[in-house]
Amino acid sequence: MELDFGPIIQKELPFFIEGALVSIKLTALSVLIGIVIGVFVGLGRISNNFIIKGISSIYVEVIRGTPLLVQILIIYYGLPQILGFKLPMFLAAISSLGINSGGYVAEIVRAGIQSIDKGQMEAAQSLGMTYAQAMRYIILPQAFKRIIPPLGNEFITLLKNSSLLTAIGYSELTRRGQIIASVTYKPFEPLITVAAFYLIMTTTFSKILSHVEGRLRVSD
Repeated sequence: MELDFGPIIQKELPFFIEGALVSIKLTALSVLIGIVIGVFVGLGRISNNFIIKGISSIYVEVIRGTPLLVQILIIYYGLPQILGFKLPMFLAAISSLGINSGGYVAEIVRAGIQSIDKGQMEAAQSLGMTYAQAMRYIILPQAFKRIIPPLGNEFITLLKNSSLLTAIGYSELTRRGQIIASVTYKPFEPLITVAAFYLIMTTTFSKILSHVEGRLRVSD
């Protein structure tokens, strides 16, 4: 078996780099969507309103209990049967990743809020603050500091999971490796290059996350 990394990598390196940037962009947008969803659902999970709490809990259980790949396929291929039209691929990609991320971020937010001493809420309300004011000005700022590390881990996880978008043909990093493999008839070189790109990206973000965690511990 002959391996020929040099020419393939040199020729297609810009194609791989562009794919890596697409994956990072998708992940960043999806995590932002996930944070917005996750904050509301996370607050819903600790709500005293049993309807809101129930809906939020069902959402989290469905998202965490079903494979991301199936969720992607449902949004891109299944929804058109109901809507009557197919979502643009980019919209379907960030929607599926964002909705999935929202389920996990919701649990991160819930755990972060519940890690704050209940006495702080009681103290805030005793000073005349409403529940919403106490949550906004007292609880959430402290909780946010604690949820930054797990949010970073969610970003890294979603970055790797974005490779599942190959199932709908989205041209992110993994899909580009498949395209090169199909053209050159040499799958090992492009796919191992894709793996190397993911390793570099996840290792880099992990180092950044470790640095942020260290700074947060110092500021405590």
